[in-house]
Amino acid sequence: MDFILQAPYIIRILLTLTLILVIYRYVKNLIIALLAGILVLSFWSGHTVQQILNISWLQFSAPDNLLLLIVILQVIWLSTQMKQTGVMQDLVGAVSRTLPKKYSLAVLPALIGLLPMPGGALFSAPMVKDVDSSNEVADLDKTKINYWFRHIWEYWWPLYPGVLLAISITGLEIWQFMLLQLPLSLFSILGGYFFLLRPLKIKKQTKKQPHSTASLRFGMLIAPIQIVICVYFLIQVAFPGLKEVSKYLSMMIAIGAAQVFLQLIRPLSLKKIVKIISSLNSYKLALVVALILVYGAFIKARLADGILLTDHINAELAALSIPVFIVIILIPFITGLTTGIAVGFVGASFPIVINLLGADPPLPTLMAYTVIAYAFGYMGMMLSPLHVCHLVTNEYFKTNLIKSIVELLKPAAVVAAGALSLFILIRIIL
Repeated sequence: MDFILQAPYIIRILLTLTLILVIYRYVKNLIIALLAGILVLSFWSGHTVQQILNISWLQFSAPDNLLLLIVILQVIWLSTQMKQTGVMQDLVGAVSRTLPKKYSLAVLPALIGLLPMPGGALFSAPMVKDVDSSNEVADLDKTKINYWFRHIWEYWWPLYPGVLLAISITGLEIWQFMLLQLPLSLFSILGGYFFLLRPLKIKKQTKKQPHSTASLRFGMLIAPIQIVICVYFLIQVAFPGLKEVSKYLSMMIAIGAAQVFLQLIRPLSLKKIVKIISSLNSYKLALVVALILVYGAFIKARLADGILLTDHINAELAALSIPVFIVIILIPFITGLTTGIAVGFVGASFPIVINLLGADPPLPTLMAYTVIAYAFGYMGMMLSPLHVCHLVTNEYFKTNLIKSIVELLKPAAVVAAGALSLFILIRIIL
């Protein structure tokens, strides 16, 4: 018993992570799993009940964290609004009438992936099936393409809760994180093309919608997404001091502008709007993010001896001679593999990863390790048998989950190799 109570802090955190993953695996509820992890970690670290309540409240009530939760809710509401107004359906229809089949199969789920709809791969799966009405493509190939290309943007696209959470934990500016992570999407597209699209044998199509008409229609349908991007960057340029209030305020205004625009051009009834806003699923996700922030607060907290928990971990790793680089790769990957969700691997592993770099690490160091940690965590998530999008896509096409996972190893390896190249490049140049 004394051995357990006096276990090294790195072991305590790893066992706490394992506890979260095991509970999530069997209970299928990330909220319960995180609550259990928070309680075990806090008590095992020697905090009193009063200290636990104080740390949790200070983290939850911080203005920046509250605005982060609001942005996450807005993102979910906007994606639901676009779905219910038919904008997403019209958008994918326009694409499928314009591009050859091979590319439409990838572009359609990629377009859906611009908005973080829960289980969005199930929304794009029927579109992928409709594109291949002649059944030239095997169902397993459609499964892999739909799932992979649905997730090519989540490395940097700021509408994703996992990205927002990573920005919050790393302390990077939103634009810094986006530019830093953008190459990972390019590696993902490259891997998807060479190993998923290129091998397809599809007859050439000649019938296409006139280019001018297609371009105009496409531009109108992606207007809400364009508004989010344009308004956000305009605010950053026109009101640079706004980020001193909160790094999320600009994004909150930008998403709000897109919501208003969409309501003006394709209005929903008040009843439907209330239904979107009152959906419990959106608040459950916000609660997950809040709990993850609280979990991270305990990793960064001071212990009874006045020393930071992370300082204890650094000392233990130094004594054991475990390379930090290996730890920073393995923890996100294992967490992503077991949770199957970006918010899960970012929240559970990034507080550890970032704090292993020490207090106030140089920006190039922070950037290099952020890329490698996110990429390997994301690959763990993409190969996870628990990823909802993977499960529903295989269920829709009635394909084998294990075969699908195995055949995604090659494009995943491309992303991993690309991330390692970025890591080395940043370390050499900066």
